[in-house]
Amino acid sequence: MAYDEGLVQRMREMIEDQPMLDEKKMFGGAAFMINGNVACGVVNDELIVRVGPDLYEKSLKQDHVKVFDFTGRPMQGWIMVQPGGYETDKALRDWVEKGIKFALTLPPK
Repeated sequence: MAYDEGLVQRMREMIEDQPMLDEKKMFGGAAFMINGNVACGVVNDELIVRVGPDLYEKSLKQDHVKVFDFTGRPMQGWIMVQPGGYETDKALRDWVEKGIKFALTLPPK
């Protein structure tokens, strides 16, 4: 399964100075991990973001956002953002920062 390498590169450039950052192939795409916990990533041309339980419902109400469900089992606290939701660098940065912020609340793996 192919994924948007350009989007992954945009994300790399935004978070390259983040401590404890790791990039792995996951979900048929790429995932960025902080302290061993997934923060965000890319599947096909969609951004995945682990927003956590507190921002989950609010995030789903935003344009271009849907439940992270590509296996038939929705993952609570995770969302998918379609291309229209991360077109600008500011929009992408906002989503990526939400994922990092939540990942930093989790114990290191």
